[in-house]
Amino acid sequence: MADFVISRSTHVVADPEVVRACVDDFHEWVAWSPWEGSDPDLQRTYSGAERGTGARYEWRGNAKAGQGSMTVTSSTPQQVDVDLAFLKPFKATNQVTFALVPSAQGGTDVTWTMRGTRGVAGQVFAKVLRLDDKLGGDFERGLVQLKALAEERAKG
Repeated sequence: MADFVISRSTHVVADPEVVRACVDDFHEWVAWSPWEGSDPDLQRTYSGAERGTGARYEWRGNAKAGQGSMTVTSSTPQQVDVDLAFLKPFKATNQVTFALVPSAQGGTDVTWTMRGTRGVAGQVFAKVLRLDDKLGGDFERGLVQLKALAEERAKG
């Protein structure tokens, strides 16, 4: 088993609470998630809390979108923690963290991190598909979109 960590960061010109509201409410992910649009017929189910700790999101889609769920396990002004479970195209359970650090220059430094463990098959799959590079690129696109959404909300 091999542990992995994928992490990307950006600076957002918005208060941490504005950024947090975009992250700990799964309804908001439609506006910034880098995976939105991978299946125009994606089935989404929201349950649990409306936002924050206990909020749950399940999806089921085509081969590209796959199937899985996310649950917010903790939401504080400094950090949002999410348990992520993939069912398809492969089974995996990962921990996702969004660190929200107020910046001395104003705004928020946001770091999106995913941690997990890969079995032997997962290691081979990850190397062949360059999964770390691909997911890192997805995180970068998502952070650009999260930044735009939070900064627009901060203005309005």
